[in-house]
Amino acid sequence: MSEHPLWPTQLDQAGRALAAESARYAAMGWMRGTSGNLSVVLGRDPLRLAVTASGMDKAELTPRDVVVVDEHGAAVPDQPGPARRPSAEAGLHARIARVSGAGAVVHVHVLAPVVAAERWPHGVALRDLEMLKGLGRGAHDDVVTIPVIPNGQDMRVLGDAFEAGFRADTPALIVARHGLYVWGEDLYQARHRAECLDWLLRFVVETASGPVGPASAPTGNGAAEPTPVLSERGTP
Repeated sequence: MSEHPLWPTQLDQAGRALAAESARYAAMGWMRGTSGNLSVVLGRDPLRLAVTASGMDKAELTPRDVVVVDEHGAAVPDQPGPARRPSAEAGLHARIARVSGAGAVVHVHVLAPVVAAERWPHGVALRDLEMLKGLGRGAHDDVVTIPVIPNGQDMRVLGDAFEAGFRADTPALIVARHGLYVWGEDLYQARHRAECLDWLLRFVVETASGPVGPASAPTGNGAAEPTPVLSERGTP
């Protein structure tokens, strides 16, 4: 059965939502230049996503500026906008959607997560902060560690690193010296989570002492000492 009869309606709805959300992120300074990309799942079997088109100002997208991609992030044939192309990062969007079951994935270039990953390259631990409720976690007695993976241009490698550290209760990933991925049931839940996570990561960065750089020091056997977990009071 052809997927195409569903596309006009699905793509129009997805395109409108993606354009509106992209404009919102651009206004926040989270999608500078032509950076960042958003996606929504169109179908699961086979996996199909609508992804914002590559190389475009995210403040000026129209509902037509989307590309349908497969489970590898490759543009599928015979789609309505064949001239538009997806970012290579669409491959990581697809991997996240497949592994997590998310309905939408957001990739933005917000600064706080990148700075936090520079300081805590093995993962950013959070606890005793009210805004953790925005991630579906407890505000107390619940340590949430946001995973950090190295940056790279091969989305299969990044996807493997993401999957190796994936936890169903932690809907976010930091790519070191690059940006943030957050996901949810839809674009709105993903945005709410991204906004809460920005606040959380700004808090730990701004309350941490010392110069920016890996916060854990190597031990005699070459392993890193555990990173202190910061609370809302800024103390371990």
